[in-house]
Amino acid sequence: MKMVINKLKEALWSEVEYVLLDMDGTIFDKHFDDYFWRQLVPSEYSSKNGMDIENAKEELFKKYRSLEGTLNWTDLDFWSTELGLDIPGMTAQIAHILKVNPYVEEFLKELRRYKKKVVLATNAHYKTIDIKMAKSALDKYFDFTVTSMDMGYPKENLQYWENAEKTIAFDKERTLFVDDMEQNVLTAKHYGIKYLAVKRDGAMQQYDDDGEIELLTMDSFSDLMPNYGY
Repeated sequence: MKMVINKLKEALWSEVEYVLLDMDGTIFDKHFDDYFWRQLVPSEYSSKNGMDIENAKEELFKKYRSLEGTLNWTDLDFWSTELGLDIPGMTAQIAHILKVNPYVEEFLKELRRYKKKVVLATNAHYKTIDIKMAKSALDKYFDFTVTSMDMGYPKENLQYWENAEKTIAFDKERTLFVDDMEQNVLTAKHYGIKYLAVKRDGAMQQYDDDGEIELLTMDSFSDLMPNYGY
């Protein structure tokens, strides 16, 4: 693992030109979204409809699952209409619990110092992005934002990557993409992006049938920092 991460780190600071970063679960702690969709929304939905909280969760989680991997899944306006709740307003009300993952800002500063092109590559709705960037003040580190709404497809779809490449003209051979969702990273790999990593807590390697590392995983951006890691 140390050798593989060192190899990626070396490539990042010497060869990579574009760094594409996911937002939720990657640069931001995922607790915000887990709490919002699994606790707060069911609580408000049950109150609005006079339902038991467990019945509300059962109904909502079924709705969530049916729309995963679609544009509607992260569309705050869709969910406001679907549930009869002010989803953007509720998001803004709990912005104070949003946390930036460790070493993220230090990593972004280093990317700036090394003159990398930094891209926010996300499925998140633009209203979510606005709320979270206003709270964190991280938007100043990003050169571009490519959302699933703008690309017309979620990151799980190869067309997202084709449209993203047309939009910002990144070189697949000189691009790093980091996401907390394995499927998104696998899709980017299939598209041809050379440098990839899955951000998760408790890093572990995944191997393909030939015993080669399929996805490099990391638990902290310190693993990729020039003056941190191994």
